[in-house]
Amino acid sequence: MNPRIRRLCSLASLALAGCAFVQLHEETKQFDDATILAGRVTAPADWRGPILVAAVTGTGASVSIAHEVRLHEPGGYELIVPDGSYSLIAFGDANGNGYPDGDEPAGVLSSPVNVANTTLISMLDFSIEPGHSKSVRDKLPKDLPPPPTLSSQIGAIADLDAPEFSAQSGRDGYWTPYESFRARSGNVYFLEPYDPKRIPVLFVHGAAGSAQDFRYLLQNIDRDRFQVWLFQYPSGIALESMANLLYWKLVNLQVRYRYDRLHIVAHSMGGLVVRRFLIDHGEQFPQLGQFISISTPWGGETSATAGVNHAPAVIPSWRDMQPDGPFLASLFQRPLPSQVTHTLLFGHRGGYNLLRPTSDGTITLASQLRPEAQAGARLVMGFDEDHVSILSSSAVLAQLERTLAPQGPGSDSAQLRVTADLGGDRYHLSGMPTIVLRPPQGAPLVYPLHPGEQPHVVSPVPPGEYEVAIAAGGFQRGDAWPRVSLSGGDVTDVQVRLAPQGMLFGQVVATRDTHSFPAGSYGREDLASAVERIEIDGPAGRRTLVPRRDGDPSVLSAFLEGRDDAVGTFFCFLQLPAGEYTLNIRAPGFEDYVARVNVVPGEQPPFKPIVLRVRPGS
Repeated sequence: MNPRIRRLCSLASLALAGCAFVQLHEETKQFDDATILAGRVTAPADWRGPILVAAVTGTGASVSIAHEVRLHEPGGYELIVPDGSYSLIAFGDANGNGYPDGDEPAGVLSSPVNVANTTLISMLDFSIEPGHSKSVRDKLPKDLPPPPTLSSQIGAIADLDAPEFSAQSGRDGYWTPYESFRARSGNVYFLEPYDPKRIPVLFVHGAAGSAQDFRYLLQNIDRDRFQVWLFQYPSGIALESMANLLYWKLVNLQVRYRYDRLHIVAHSMGGLVVRRFLIDHGEQFPQLGQFISISTPWGGETSATAGVNHAPAVIPSWRDMQPDGPFLASLFQRPLPSQVTHTLLFGHRGGYNLLRPTSDGTITLASQLRPEAQAGARLVMGFDEDHVSILSSSAVLAQLERTLAPQGPGSDSAQLRVTADLGGDRYHLSGMPTIVLRPPQGAPLVYPLHPGEQPHVVSPVPPGEYEVAIAAGGFQRGDAWPRVSLSGGDVTDVQVRLAPQGMLFGQVVATRDTHSFPAGSYGREDLASAVERIEIDGPAGRRTLVPRRDGDPSVLSAFLEGRDDAVGTFFCFLQLPAGEYTLNIRAPGFEDYVARVNVVPGEQPPFKPIVLRVRPGS
């Protein structure tokens, strides 16, 4: 937050009127009801142009593009769509005309995507190849809208002075989050091409903010040692959705560039987004080092509660900013990952008056200095600055550079090169496979890998003894896990054998709160407290899972060991013969979920959370 939006929630009725309220209400409803489609597009090795990816719906004269994005190079994409049936298409667009010409590679996802009553469908990976442009043209409407010009693929080069990164763009992302996401998505941008010799520092703005908020810090940080990355996102969207988007972007960045160190600097509400990302996904990023939060409202803002309770229309992120709301209540239930060091910086120039406690002019000191946040920080330091000026302070810059002073991973780290042996060319990895390193004691280390890359480079790895496995949809380990002994500076090669298996892997979310699972969120409700049983019936016979309630919160161990499991919100049925299965999920107070699912060994089906519907009268 900043003074432009001070007391934004409680004074919303004065700032908005009439049609603006209607638009905001419609924006919120559209995002709450929408679904994010995510995957990767691959292209021929010699392709160097941009790629357009689109969700197309309808047939004949009624065909239309529901959402379209531009990638400056092959890689990850995100689309946002309402319920419906969609063909996902992609094509090279070297000449920028927004049309698949005859010599440009093109492709269509093998099966239509049916979207209904869910928030996220991922692992929708496909490729573009020469000779397929006509089949893609046949799926497009005759009157095409102008193609997007801003790349939503990670690592796009940002012009800080461009309108997309302006203060107005930040305000649009707050007040019209759905349209802003459709127009600009959310992305991690670079200010210059990636340089493996310099440590990345990711800057994350706050509510109604933009990358330009960090201009002073970006211009004055030591660019010989650090390279600047920017997470630009619509800040009116639910914070968990944006934390999951940040995870998706950083996974794709790791797969693309294999960075071995990353620091994060977040201002205001951006600190909440980052902490949610860290506690949900941070253990998968051994490269993470420093997390520096600046003027973050760890305790929320009472004005957000006033806005939720009294404003005619509610911005989704207001719900997350409520001091007594579920988002902030869950934010400190788990510690930050062990490899992350938190530095908490705050401002106190706002003074005190009878209507508002001591603050930095926007956020109260009590919120910035929430006891749980202080307890988990290595350093807590205050500055005589307000909520905006703190980002232009030479003292803050000096402290930031002192905190970031340690260089990248030490010489005691090792590198592992892992080759996946699938027994020939018939099968290929897809989706989001990961390399898992299991030490004799302690939690496993998890590294994302590129499905088409061989060998898979894993770095940095702490020295020690490890069992090496690959967790990949549609596959199981083919023999005993190989063991490696790593010393500082080592580069070690290892081969992991995989065999195709049939599997059903899913997530169940259940809630009576219609706002709990907006587009792009995974859901937080504990499966064990809501679900009575999960059952499949098919070629493997009938199998039933009752969610367990022991201390292990993950199905990862069960997946790697090839046994069925259900815990938290996830379940998996493994080693299934090929064929069609009936999946049945029963939860008291909710309608039974029944679906037919086709299982093919060696194939990773698209992943989507299963949202249970409240039984009428419950």
